[in-house]
Amino acid sequence: MKNNNFRKSGLAIAMMAAMGVSAGANAAIELYNEDGTSFSVDGYFNAFYVNRDDKVADVRNSDVKMGFLPNTIGFNFSKEMGDLTLGGRSSFWSTINDGLESPTDTAIDVRQLYATVDGSFGQVLIGKDFGLYARSNIFLDEILMGFGSPGAASTGVSFGNIRTGYPYPNPSAQITYRSPDMGGLNVAAGIFEPANTTPGAQSEQSAPRFEAEVTYSADLNGVALTGWVNGRHQSSENATTKIDSQGVGYGVKASIAGISLAASGFTSKGDVPILINEATIPAGLASEEDADGYLAQASYTLGANRFVLSYGETDSDQGNFETENMSVAVFHDVNSNFKLVAEYNMFEQKAKPSGAKTEDANTLALGAVVMF
Repeated sequence: MKNNNFRKSGLAIAMMAAMGVSAGANAAIELYNEDGTSFSVDGYFNAFYVNRDDKVADVRNSDVKMGFLPNTIGFNFSKEMGDLTLGGRSSFWSTINDGLESPTDTAIDVRQLYATVDGSFGQVLIGKDFGLYARSNIFLDEILMGFGSPGAASTGVSFGNIRTGYPYPNPSAQITYRSPDMGGLNVAAGIFEPANTTPGAQSEQSAPRFEAEVTYSADLNGVALTGWVNGRHQSSENATTKIDSQGVGYGVKASIAGISLAASGFTSKGDVPILINEATIPAGLASEEDADGYLAQASYTLGANRFVLSYGETDSDQGNFETENMSVAVFHDVNSNFKLVAEYNMFEQKAKPSGAKTEDANTLALGAVVMF
């Protein structure tokens, strides 16, 4: 069970999925391991040259910024105590966007700070980690270590396929149970800090947010299959309004002989299909409106090169927008810890119901990724 807390962390899953390696891969630097106690460190660093042609604003910008994943340092702890293994993880996600205009603009985001208890019963996680809803949708995205759709600004991270195929599994305070592996079947369920989607007089969330995910992996005659279903539900109300929010995510991925095909999607009601935070719901949600989206991807690995074609859409009555993004990318492994990326993205957003384009941007992104 050594390093089990790291192998189940969000960053580990993301890195392993993008690199196409197994959970047993050496994804961290072990600094100490004696008498049942271990301590390891992992890191992820990236930077992209980005040339963005914004057709709506009629401007072209060049930036040096991060891709979809921020730069990250993670610390992992594990101690065997009889039949139990106690673990912990803290990861610090940081921007690299200090510059002439903002000389001290580095922001640090602690997206993971949790403890785990592992035993024959499975695992219990307490603390802050990524959510379960849309978790596999994003962690199994073929362009996770790339760029994807542009972000809202020239600094910070890009958006990947958030808002063009899946929502973001917001890191949240949680108590989550994960089952032992049952012949490829894994179940996770937990209670989470709810979002206040109805601010105002007598605002309350009388129950926690509930999230769950079921995944299944199998090898059928050389075809590696992974399927998943996840979801969340919560209620929020004030003196005049009650909003029940729920969403379901799903997907399947099949790989054989260097070829990988994946399709995923989501549908939600009374939920923000991008990010749930104060910026997206400053005055609360107006109603229990619908949103849905899908993502289709194909990749082919030839030697040290992986070629990816990706297309995603989101159609949301919550915020009245439609988006789509097409990505063509090449990932080249210089070695197991160093990757080069070349990517071209075509992103478009329209307002509903007018159909007027609010964003139309083509982006060339050339980057490098170093990880350990």
